[in-house]
Amino acid sequence: MGWEDDLFALFDDLEDQASALNAAERMAHVADRSRAEYQQVSLASRLMATVGTTVTLGVTGVGPVTGIIERVAEGWLLVSAGDHDWVIDLGAVGTVEGASVRSVPDVAWSPLTRLGLGSALRRIAEAGEACVLHLRDGSRHDGVLRRVGGDFCELVEGEDRRTLLVAFDVLAAAQSRA
Repeated sequence: MGWEDDLFALFDDLEDQASALNAAERMAHVADRSRAEYQQVSLASRLMATVGTTVTLGVTGVGPVTGIIERVAEGWLLVSAGDHDWVIDLGAVGTVEGASVRSVPDVAWSPLTRLGLGSALRRIAEAGEACVLHLRDGSRHDGVLRRVGGDFCELVEGEDRRTLLVAFDVLAAAQSRA
């Protein structure tokens, strides 16, 4: 019955080859799907997974900001950097060093994270503390936030207490002066 053993060995070999081809095809499909799904991951979702971690952010108009990410929300993040807190517009973040390899999908975010940049700036204005507004062109303005509108804020600056309106579109970050 040697020919039967040879036949079963041939069938076993063919089955192993088919399994290997199926596994290779499946791995290619999984890799393609993984790449396609990753395009759904946003910078904010990666930063959300990084809350509580020290990172270095490259911020347009400011340069590197190193600190602990305290909060991530709709279009902005809060970074604690020593004696200063930074409210940074997410659109001004160009690079991130030290981010988590994970992400948190938007559907898992707290409803409080839906508060926009204006909400964070209103808290600074309500505290009445001095701050520095860093603009994306590299300029900066020292003063006290007085009021915050829908897409701008009012900063009272200088000895003459002049009012400067700053559009959110040009604001890179607000830095506490505490």
